[in-house]
Amino acid sequence: MVDEVVVDEQEVIAARGFSPEQRTRALIEALPYIQRFRNAVVVVKLGGNAMVDPDLFRTFAEDIVLLRSVGLQPVVVHGGGPQIGALLRRLGKESEFRDGLRVTDAETLDVARMVLVGKVGRDIVAALNTQGAAAVGISGEDAGLILAAARNSDLGFVGDVVGVKVDIIHRLLDQRFIPVVSTIGSDGKGQAYNINSDTVTAALAAALEAEKVIYLTDIAGLMMDVEDPSSLIARSTVSELEQLKADGVISGGMVPKVQACIDAVVGGALSAHMLDGRIPHVLLLELFTDSGIGTMVTADPEPVQLHEVP
Repeated sequence: MVDEVVVDEQEVIAARGFSPEQRTRALIEALPYIQRFRNAVVVVKLGGNAMVDPDLFRTFAEDIVLLRSVGLQPVVVHGGGPQIGALLRRLGKESEFRDGLRVTDAETLDVARMVLVGKVGRDIVAALNTQGAAAVGISGEDAGLILAAARNSDLGFVGDVVGVKVDIIHRLLDQRFIPVVSTIGSDGKGQAYNINSDTVTAALAAALEAEKVIYLTDIAGLMMDVEDPSSLIARSTVSELEQLKADGVISGGMVPKVQACIDAVVGGALSAHMLDGRIPHVLLLELFTDSGIGTMVTADPEPVQLHEVP
């Protein structure tokens, strides 16, 4: 005789994480955001732990595919500095950095192209396709997407973005593909350059006039005091950030990230976001919930025009 098993409904709910009512409320809360952002271009820069932690990498892929499934148009941009450094060490080549940038000779450039285009980009494409998407990996060299120029001769083949041609991105999006962009650009003579991924993300978001550009990082967002999580700045404008930079509140490694947000918004993106990529499903929390998360940057409000009464 089989013993009767008594199932506690609350234990089942706890094991699943959410009750049916909670799931329903979450869907209802998400609905107006899904309607609002339908067909909107969202550029997402993948970085930090979300690139190397298998669970976070999987949830990132799930989020991107869900965005595409409900009508948004995500574009993924990725770097790969740690992976490039790891392969260089395996090859017995030490990296030299100047002002935080890797000095890139011809051999290092070859390694960067192999890692970014042939390894990291392919891994992201595979993860998205496994979730049922149709992702396509491209480089900034493809179809003249990223026109680059050398930043400084002392840095070798480290480039800056001098032009963006997004035709290929629009064509992929129109066919419901998810573009995955590796941050290698080239000049008019075909010389390739390794470019900072935050910079490329900002340039693409601006050229696409994206609804949002999102930077996944290993921090909660921009804080007035890095030692105090409660000092998180939830919303800011370009002029406010420029003032914080001038006052020294924004310094060190946060400067290029904040500058990328500023460049994206000034260039044409409607808003920029710095999110903690260590939080599972952080993209959905930011886009589809009332509370949001991280730091959101927008342009300065237009001044009110006062007309004189004749």
